Amino acid sequence: MTIEQNSSTNLNTLIKKTIQIPIEDNFICLRSLNPKRTRFEVEYSLEKGSCTNSFLFNSSQDEYSESHDYILIHPPGLTFEKEFLDEFETLISSDSSAIKLVMGHINPNKVAFVKRMNVKYKNLTVICSNPGAKLFKEIWNLRKPSQNTNPKEALEKVEVLPNIQIIKQLETHTLNSNFEVTFIPAPTARWPGGLIVFEKQTGLLMSDKLFGAHVYEEKWAELNSSSTEEERRHYFDCLMAPMSTQVNSIIEKFEDFEIDTIVPGHGPAISGSWRSLLNNYQSWGESQKYSNLRVALLFASAYGNTAAIADAIARGISKTGVKVKIINCEFTASDSLVTEIRKADGYLIGSPTLGGHAPTPIVSALGSLLAEGDRGKPAGVFGSYGWSGEALDLLEKKLKDGGFKFGFEPIKIKFSPDPLMIKKLEETGIQFGKQLINAKLRQQRKANVGLNTSKSDPTINALGRVVGSLCILTAQKGDEDNLISGAMVASWVSQASFSPPGITIAVAKERAVENLLHTGDNFALNILEQNNHQSLLKQFLQSFKPGDNRFTDLEIKLSPSNQPLLNEALAWLEGTVSQRMECGDHWLIYAEIKYGKVIKKDGVTAVHHRKTGANY
Repeated sequence: MTIEQNSSTNLNTLIKKTIQIPIEDNFICLRSLNPKRTRFEVEYSLEKGSCTNSFLFNSSQDEYSESHDYILIHPPGLTFEKEFLDEFETLISSDSSAIKLVMGHINPNKVAFVKRMNVKYKNLTVICSNPGAKLFKEIWNLRKPSQNTNPKEALEKVEVLPNIQIIKQLETHTLNSNFEVTFIPAPTARWPGGLIVFEKQTGLLMSDKLFGAHVYEEKWAELNSSSTEEERRHYFDCLMAPMSTQVNSIIEKFEDFEIDTIVPGHGPAISGSWRSLLNNYQSWGESQKYSNLRVALLFASAYGNTAAIADAIARGISKTGVKVKIINCEFTASDSLVTEIRKADGYLIGSPTLGGHAPTPIVSALGSLLAEGDRGKPAGVFGSYGWSGEALDLLEKKLKDGGFKFGFEPIKIKFSPDPLMIKKLEETGIQFGKQLINAKLRQQRKANVGLNTSKSDPTINALGRVVGSLCILTAQKGDEDNLISGAMVASWVSQASFSPPGITIAVAKERAVENLLHTGDNFALNILEQNNHQSLLKQFLQSFKPGDNRFTDLEIKLSPSNQPLLNEALAWLEGTVSQRMECGDHWLIYAEIKYGKVIKKDGVTAVHHRKTGANY
């Protein structure tokens, strides 16, 4: 398949819309595009817009018939309701047409969209996996609290459930239009109702949640294997890393299919480089696979808000190199749950509050944790609520009464987290992961009677003689209501190019500011002065709590792109991230320098001298 459309990269000039991309006769892609961040979730934090891919088959034999049979694979969520349905109605004029909706995964946003379709199209059938059907029915009948009404007025009208066709195992169906589709159940902890679809004639794998990237892209396929690699890696780290074992098991199923192109639920198609993407997915999960520390993250999520909180915390933990095992309590057998609790080095449990109570699966999981959990290992409670938070109060009280120590204060969020809270949640995960690592190191030191092996390693000692200038890297982005900022002490800095002027900076993966340093992001490098840098070092080397403002009590100015500049610095540079490269436990950032100024012309740059290359 060779399909091309014009694409623009200036998000400020683009509009929210749905476009048609022809694939074959009677088979099209309906791509819904949004130039803005579409949800307040960590996976959208690159703020490069998003697109959602749906696929429409006309499976009727008689083209002159007034009523047709259609199959819509992976319909969008409620976010694109108007744009999608306006475009959809240009293709399907008859309200009596039979429409089958293949649900790749189930969430409240998707079910709400199906409810809208159910108003206009009366002959709907939902195709989903067995776990997907269970979720679909539960969400369909949920009574969701509104932020603008009181609980008594917050009951949604319960509509008649559409027909549901269940896919219990791998099934192949031949459509009247000579297409052959295979339904591939792809359950994960995050999406137990996962369903992937392969079409044999075109070799098209419609992979739904796997291999996604949140970017605004009108072209059918990516330009080359590296054009969206950073966005796909970010998406993987946010959502897939804690489920890498399950994801790899799903990928192994694809060996039985003659794939030509992969089209995920989000982002452009992957054509010539799809095999390298499969390899990337497997290699990106290696750090999780071999980690000797693991966290059991137990959750249930009614409206998706608790799941969004879990994703952000899990991403923070994963950045420290600690493995996260996400466990959806509603779809996990009790013996598997107990096994994970026994193997874990830390426990997190998250719940919504439904009707003043915790969901039954969470209550059962709490009992397992109280019975099998080790009181010497840290725990944490998180969740969302609408009108009350009884479920979270219950979890907190039971764990405290049971003798568990908390790694952080219970996190209780009304409705959904905003961008500032997402950043705080990620930093909470980083802090929790570091607690586990530090506890492990303390145990090792006791076992080694305090011996520091790096002091006797001549190579590591020689590496420590590489010096670097002491700097404070500062970054911020967002608007006034949701301004996200960060900073860190940086000494692994070097000029990297003359034309254009550029520098490289090594940033540890667990740094909170790392998420503000993706391609296209701006930052400032504040170079410190030898005789006047101690106060700034003290400010930025202190231990910050998640969500704390790094610039409290400091006078700052702003660079041309509104990056924080420190008044006491010797000089400053403003850069734009051009490339990122993964280097072990660090990211190497290459940035082109746009602006800069020496503030103290007679000053001397502060230099960081180390005795070992084993730490900073």
